[in-house]
Amino acid sequence: MLRMQLVSRRDPHLREVVWFAACCRALTLLLQALFNLLIPDHTADAFHPPRLSEPGLWDLLLERLLGGLSHWDAEHFLFIAERGYLYEHNCAFFPLYPLSVRAVAEGALWPLQRLLRLRSRLLLSAVLLNSLFSVLAAAALYKLGCVVLQCRRVAFLAAVLFSVSPANVFMAAAYSESMFAFLAFSAMWQLEKGQSWLSGLLFSLASGVRANGLINAGFFLYSRGKCFALQLQYYAYVRFCGPGTGLEQAVPKPLLQLALDKGYRLAAMDGVKPPWCSQRFPVVYSYIQDAYWNVGFLRYFELRQIPNFLLALPVTLLGSWAAWTYIIANPRHCVTLGLERRKGEEEGKPRAGFCCPAVFVYVVHATVLLAFGFFCMHVQVLTRFLGSSSPVLYWFSAHLLQEYEPLLRSEGTDNQTAAPRSEKSLLGKSPGSCGKGTSENPVVRLLLKRRFITPLGKCLLGFFLSYWLLGLILHCNFLPWT
Repeated sequence: MLRMQLVSRRDPHLREVVWFAACCRALTLLLQALFNLLIPDHTADAFHPPRLSEPGLWDLLLERLLGGLSHWDAEHFLFIAERGYLYEHNCAFFPLYPLSVRAVAEGALWPLQRLLRLRSRLLLSAVLLNSLFSVLAAAALYKLGCVVLQCRRVAFLAAVLFSVSPANVFMAAAYSESMFAFLAFSAMWQLEKGQSWLSGLLFSLASGVRANGLINAGFFLYSRGKCFALQLQYYAYVRFCGPGTGLEQAVPKPLLQLALDKGYRLAAMDGVKPPWCSQRFPVVYSYIQDAYWNVGFLRYFELRQIPNFLLALPVTLLGSWAAWTYIIANPRHCVTLGLERRKGEEEGKPRAGFCCPAVFVYVVHATVLLAFGFFCMHVQVLTRFLGSSSPVLYWFSAHLLQEYEPLLRSEGTDNQTAAPRSEKSLLGKSPGSCGKGTSENPVVRLLLKRRFITPLGKCLLGFFLSYWLLGLILHCNFLPWT
């Protein structure tokens, strides 16, 4: 993955993507520290395990600077990295990310152990890893867009939009979104290049980060990723459905008290097996989503959830619009599931841009995620769910801006002949780059000339930037967000 040539002199767009993504990440860290300092934390009914050791001076300083990135589900990831899968509901969070956080905390940050306690090093490790993964994910999305869209300008704009993603705060906080986006986009890119073995490995790793990695692995028939997930389920079955091992005696009393107060189930506690152990297919993940968070088909369709549906409305409309646009542009291609070659493809002249045939499988993937998230999940998570799982959100937004913004249309036309789908031609100066364009940042250009932006462009950029900023303000102070 490090062979992405992040500093390649042959592709100024890639350098611009990396530089802009890094700047956005630095600005995110600065703003969250400022908001966390100025706005008092809300007292939320969320998982908040007791701290078992007294913080030192450096721990308090780090908490003041980065504490906003350890809220909500981040507490679960940090707790698993520190204590393992102590509580049953911890099994809803897949292991690769907390294992990586623990490895960096014990490895690269080992010299800081005299200054920072383990929990502080885990938080610092998570922030560093997510900063790296978010930048690499932007680069991977750009590479993937170049290969699939056959249009470097749209791929460049999509990668820049990813850097100001509406799911920005979850890319920075101790969540698995950044790692998952990097692995998923990289796996898709490698699959498009024909590197099936490497793609399969990356998809498998992605399935060890988030549950919807299994859906992403559908690009590779998801067989290897499914095997990994089944191994995780087996671990949960042995740990929570097996005979008691006296583990509760080794658990510190504050953590035992938390389990009693909140009703959390410890591994093999009192020899009583959880209900899911007796099911025909004992799957812990679906049971936890059902029992702990009431996740299920249409369960979230309540009047009191209207604000959350409004919160998810922009990404829902954007995702639905993307699917409709592609279907209208390619009705026959969609009906035949992309299995029938077009006349233009047979002549070696495939179309470029968002509506090109190669985008079909990505649109199907995004639509499935959108439908599942809207009807079966807590709907407010749709923004980060799609923002870290599918490139379509960014490709379609870039397509709309490129098509309807005069400031961007002046760069070139999209009807130029596309070159063959090869990495070499896309990185070089070929006429098939869908317009050579420049490395100037298109989002910055639009913002500097915002008086000339169309209403559609204002809505799109307003959605990305307002969610980017509001997420930092609300999430980092324990206030509800996506």
